[in-house]
Amino acid sequence: MLKIIKEFPILNQYIYANTAAYGIMYDSLLDWRQEHDLDYLLGGSNFKLKGLSLIEDTRKTVGNFFNCTIDNVALIQNVSLGFNVLLEGLDKNNKVLLLEGDFPSLNWPFESRGFDVNFASLKEGILEDNIHSIIKNKGISVLAISIVQWLNGIKIELDFLKKLKSEFPDLLIIADGTQYCGTEVFDFEASAIDVLGASAYKWLLAGSGNGFMLFKDEVKEHFKLNTTGFNSSAGVIENKNKFDFVKHFEPGHLDTLSFGSLKRSLDYLTEIGKEDIEATIKELGDYAFAEFSKLGVLEDTVVKRTSHSTIFNIKGNQKLFDALTNNAIICSQRGDGIRLSFHFYITIKNIKKVVDVIKKNS
Repeated sequence: MLKIIKEFPILNQYIYANTAAYGIMYDSLLDWRQEHDLDYLLGGSNFKLKGLSLIEDTRKTVGNFFNCTIDNVALIQNVSLGFNVLLEGLDKNNKVLLLEGDFPSLNWPFESRGFDVNFASLKEGILEDNIHSIIKNKGISVLAISIVQWLNGIKIELDFLKKLKSEFPDLLIIADGTQYCGTEVFDFEASAIDVLGASAYKWLLAGSGNGFMLFKDEVKEHFKLNTTGFNSSAGVIENKNKFDFVKHFEPGHLDTLSFGSLKRSLDYLTEIGKEDIEATIKELGDYAFAEFSKLGVLEDTVVKRTSHSTIFNIKGNQKLFDALTNNAIICSQRGDGIRLSFHFYITIKNIKKVVDVIKKNS
């Protein structure tokens, strides 16, 4: 990984512990983007119209990366738009279960549309037990959940979702993978998730303006979507009412720079090795979890869990945040604490420095 880390110039100056806010640029993506824009500069519409094949290549790459049937991959500018389009077509009589404090772009679209919304607590008892109890006792038909929580990094185990699906086969599971996709190998078809949406500017390192939604075949009947536009029909007037389900999410043109960046980044992560990235992230997460637990800076709910992501919200005030930033550690203030998040380009040595700064300023 040390050779790969050299592709990220920002790491020459900072310890970048802020991927949960925004992923960072790497040299080969910059090279690709510059070449793309140079071709656009010289080719104008000739380049852009020919470049439409890049959009379909991106769709194929997303499908292959996450093992989803290509026809069930929708390309979206961001997951917030994707969920809003999706929920416009979901029957409002559904009983929905959300998590308290989950990402607003997942929770708010449900809350604003008049669904019968219930909430599971992250802080009381065991989260999975809370989810199971509410689904069983309240007749929940839709579970909408982020795989990794944005505030404190709590991760929902995919095996737990499989058990839920086995016990409640009619339960529709909608997941936000924005803080998860890119951190470990993920097989969508083998998962219990029916719909997964993600923006790709964080752990997938693809920059702004791109994301995706993945669907299982059988869930399309749950949604009656109306969003449409010229691009939905691939620019063919006669196909106004004859396009695929995923094209409801693509009513207008898709930017070749943004979605080409998504393809380039998925190819890049594949070149590094998804399994190697997963192993590195697990090592970093386990080490950070152990060290932060010793310092007593994690909330009890997190400490009691058997596994965790590499997002941590530590107890800390403005003084500690200033100390971290003054030591060239980029992080974020979130909720009542300081959020640190570690991707594969972070090292154990980096985390040791973070721990030392916390010790000296707590």
